Amino acid sequence: MNQIMESITAFLNQPIFVLILILCAGSWLGQLSVKGLSLGASGVLFAAMVAGHFGFRVPSIVQELGLSLFITAVGLQAGPRFFNMMRTKGLQYGVMGVLIVISGGLTTIAVSRLLDLPGALSLGLMNGAMTSTPGLAAAIEATQDASVSVGYGIAYPFGVVSVILFVQLLPRLLKIDLKKDMEATSGPIRNNESPEVITIEVKNPALEKKKIAELELSKYDSVVISRVIRDKRTIIALGDTIIACGDRLVAVGQHEQLEKLAADVGEIVPNRFDNADHVKIRKIIVQADELVGKTIAELNLRRLYGVTVTRIERAGIEYPQNPKWRLERGDVLTAVSSEDRLNQVEKLFDRKHLSPINVHMLSLSFILLIGVLIGMIPIPLPGLGTIRLGVAGGPLFAALVIGHFGKFGPIHARYYQPSAQVVRDIGLVLFLAGAGTAAGAGLADVLREEGLRLIIGGAIISVMPMIVGYVLGRYVFRMSVIHALGTLCGGMTSTPGLGALNQMSDSEEGAITYAAAYPFALIMMAVLPQILVHLI
Repeated sequence: MNQIMESITAFLNQPIFVLILILCAGSWLGQLSVKGLSLGASGVLFAAMVAGHFGFRVPSIVQELGLSLFITAVGLQAGPRFFNMMRTKGLQYGVMGVLIVISGGLTTIAVSRLLDLPGALSLGLMNGAMTSTPGLAAAIEATQDASVSVGYGIAYPFGVVSVILFVQLLPRLLKIDLKKDMEATSGPIRNNESPEVITIEVKNPALEKKKIAELELSKYDSVVISRVIRDKRTIIALGDTIIACGDRLVAVGQHEQLEKLAADVGEIVPNRFDNADHVKIRKIIVQADELVGKTIAELNLRRLYGVTVTRIERAGIEYPQNPKWRLERGDVLTAVSSEDRLNQVEKLFDRKHLSPINVHMLSLSFILLIGVLIGMIPIPLPGLGTIRLGVAGGPLFAALVIGHFGKFGPIHARYYQPSAQVVRDIGLVLFLAGAGTAAGAGLADVLREEGLRLIIGGAIISVMPMIVGYVLGRYVFRMSVIHALGTLCGGMTSTPGLGALNQMSDSEEGAITYAAAYPFALIMMAVLPQILVHLI
């Protein structure tokens, strides 16, 4: 028996064994589900806190490596969407996500002072109440205090449940018909800047027997002619299609540019698409790896396949077709042609090669190196002293920029799209294992001293940003309830809340606004703790 106990003790003295044991126990705990709710990766945090309470430790280098991997993967995934949203009307959802996070920060300052809570604990409460693991990482680095994880662990369950209850109960209490309410407002896909479809009758004699290519549509900012209606026939519009006076051109683009084209060609007439059974419209999703990063002009779909792309939907926002835009995985193209031609193009965009999914280690190493170096640079803040982005903010910044461009010298960020989830999950559990054991050492003492105040503080920090977010979305940005609640879930980085919203509505609009707000909130949550640490 003594030998068995000695063997167990020897194993428990090995950090690698403790780490793997925590990962196994935490992953099992995270998979347990109660009425559809589960801890997910946060189960590792709770398992690690228990281990830390009994004196076990995971080396700090494991925690820092996990943090850098996790943040880098998040940045690579968020980069393209983040910068694209900043150039579109979708920015309003991102702004709302940022404002929700800021309201959480202001509430945290008030709670910390009113309840006389230590700053590190308060930051932990904020990140737990808003279910933000990147925020937890940034807060730990900014404070170098393990009690951040204690606050996170206490507030996290309430943060998850409160968003779900808010989403489910609010429409019922206000007696709102979600479908009618959404129909009465513009959404993220269709908005004032979305492309329109009009029919123009050719009346300019100078255009008689001209080819569509000779109209020089580039003068009209990405206006596309998808069909030519001649008498009772509908013709798929290609560059060499001949037009004549009396033809009706079906054009897609932004309102002002369409009016310019109509003034040059003829006049706008009512849309009528009779006798066009052979002309089909289809939504095609970009999935093929070899097409990501190419432009529509490079693919030459009209000449090679006889297919016209009329608009592009990216990250929930619909844009006019632009031949110079580089395609991203997940873009949704609206294409017009015959069914057999559309089938060919759909296969082209869906084509996948059976190659192993590997992480490009050289690129990952360079991004981590650049990020850590950026994180060491001191940044002066007037009145607040000097801050550093550290091993959380530095890699996040580097990954956002490189993820946006897709390539930076020898670094190829596109390689990470199939593998980003794996890198992110491995980094996350390594970070949580290290943070949890450090927090567990003082868990009992903190709960004994601050118990009730922590619970009250976590509840307030969770509820106030939700109220602020809903009021902003509903009454300032004039969103529908579905759009406001979707953006709210994104601002709170609450995937369970989005799941509850999806169950209440058949529409994907809530998920789209969630996706628009989430990257902004995620990045703000990683930056805010470094500012708040000087204020509380």
